[in-house]
Amino acid sequence: MKHLSTLNKYFWKYKWLFGLGILFVVLTNYFRILAPQLTGYIVNSVVHSISGKTTSLNISSYDYSVKTLIAYFNQSTTNKVLLTGVALLLLAIISGFFMFLMRQTLIVMSRHIEYDQKNEIYKQYQKLDATFYKTNFTGDLMNRISEDVSRVRMYTGPALMYFINLAAVIGFNVFFMLKSSPKLTVVALAPLPILAITIYFINSIINKKSEKIQSLLSSLTTNAQESYAGIRVIKSFGQEKNMFSFFKKDSEEYMDNAIGLAKTEAIYFPSMALLIGLSTLITIMVGALEVVHNPTDASKVGTIVEFVLYIQMLTFPVSAIGWTASMTQRAAVSQRRINEFLLHDSLTKNKNNNPPFTLKGSIEFKHVNFTYAHTGVQAIKNFNLNINKGEKIALIGKTGSGKTTLAQLLLNMYQLNSGTILYDGVDLEKINNDDLRNQISYVPQDVFLFSDSVKNNISFGVEKADFETIKKAALQASIHQEIEKFEKGYETLIGERGVTLSGGQKQRISIARALIKQPKMVIFDDCLSAVDAKTENEVIGNLYTYLQDKTAIIITHRIFSLFDFDKIIVLDDGAIVEQGKHSELLKKEGYYAKMYGIQQQQSNI
Repeated sequence: MKHLSTLNKYFWKYKWLFGLGILFVVLTNYFRILAPQLTGYIVNSVVHSISGKTTSLNISSYDYSVKTLIAYFNQSTTNKVLLTGVALLLLAIISGFFMFLMRQTLIVMSRHIEYDQKNEIYKQYQKLDATFYKTNFTGDLMNRISEDVSRVRMYTGPALMYFINLAAVIGFNVFFMLKSSPKLTVVALAPLPILAITIYFINSIINKKSEKIQSLLSSLTTNAQESYAGIRVIKSFGQEKNMFSFFKKDSEEYMDNAIGLAKTEAIYFPSMALLIGLSTLITIMVGALEVVHNPTDASKVGTIVEFVLYIQMLTFPVSAIGWTASMTQRAAVSQRRINEFLLHDSLTKNKNNNPPFTLKGSIEFKHVNFTYAHTGVQAIKNFNLNINKGEKIALIGKTGSGKTTLAQLLLNMYQLNSGTILYDGVDLEKINNDDLRNQISYVPQDVFLFSDSVKNNISFGVEKADFETIKKAALQASIHQEIEKFEKGYETLIGERGVTLSGGQKQRISIARALIKQPKMVIFDDCLSAVDAKTENEVIGNLYTYLQDKTAIIITHRIFSLFDFDKIIVLDDGAIVEQGKHSELLKKEGYYAKMYGIQQQQSNI
């Protein structure tokens, strides 16, 4: 239950709704508790009238409000019955009105908490570093922000409301039951200890089962998400049947455990009904025996009726203990899962307390080393490099040489193991992430487009962009003419992850999205791998003009001999093996020259 303590900040935030909700719960039950006393009084009045007794009834145990109402009932028995009926109807209406207000405060509060919690989790997700996303599944992330938050809401809303209601009902009932008849009170409440032991025992079982079910649900969601995302691969390899088998296996395991939990929870309600029914029968029996042994005290009949009504009032709140406890246990498990991510500290913290930073464009790597924690692979080894403001740098190397890792280290996506990266002489650790990334345009190797219009995808990195600015960026990326051929032009909606576009179109839209920011520095990570040679040359020509006053790092497998790079860095196994200009590297007849020769042979075929 300690995990639920993290929700206290929300209860404090909505303390007025919470406080009013508690008040309305008390008022609801206060007006309900008057009904048994009025009913007991009128039953005793009828019994007295039938027996011909003229002595006044003992109403000392009744509430002040009931005594006040009875003061107006000094009429015939028939009129008393009618007035009591009207009074009971009014009490039900008043109690129902406060019950409506109770739900409008406590349930509405839980919806506000759900909204805040989802926003908090989503904001935390955005802060976490790339390592986190490499070690956690998307389906699990989605499950925690949806299913787990929904279960926590069941605690902050219905469970809490019923728990407070239970406390109020028991408090009022026990108080007036003791005032009326301590003996019958003990008899009526005798089964409750058995009830408490049953709840404690079953709750421990529910807690374990709930935790396993939530874990299985995350696995099931991850399985489904991966299948939807990779549906084209599944279809192309004819693996629909096998993938369905995997999903069915996970689904069956989830179903079996969910059914097991449902069976455990099913013990609650029959147990509640049995114990409540037993309490009612014992109360009636003991009360009836008192009437039989003491027939002169006819008021015992009304007391029995009063106690039966008290017990009936306790029926739903007490029977809801199991449901409330189950919701609370599930919420505790879900909140623990949520806390795991909320308390997860990003390795690359956004240091908002640092002074604003304006990027000019020079970069320095000093003895940089980096190893991927989840694989143990050392991607960068003792890397040293100086890049001056405005220089155009090419990073070339085979797959797995560390090119993409360097780009992501420049954006502070990962925490360095050792060494330093300096921007204009300022340590990367002392630069606010937002300041840095807002001044750099990055086109990743794995292009990602949103399910939105072409226009909005290009203007994603800027707050406001007019059509001419968007068009200019598209022209620079050599994608404008193809966009114009779309049925709706720039308003054309792109499918999920750009599924409706070709690989080359996605890459060039992504380039346009980078260029429209007018950054101080650009990083292109193999962003022309899916375009033909003619388009590639056209884009490179446009980039050469666009990048005149900007620092640029272009990561590629291909050698762009038409682009006059200030420096070409050849990487192999995370280290620099060669560097220099194109002509210089060819003269060395080393690694670069060999790559260039192979490329030329392939282009001549």
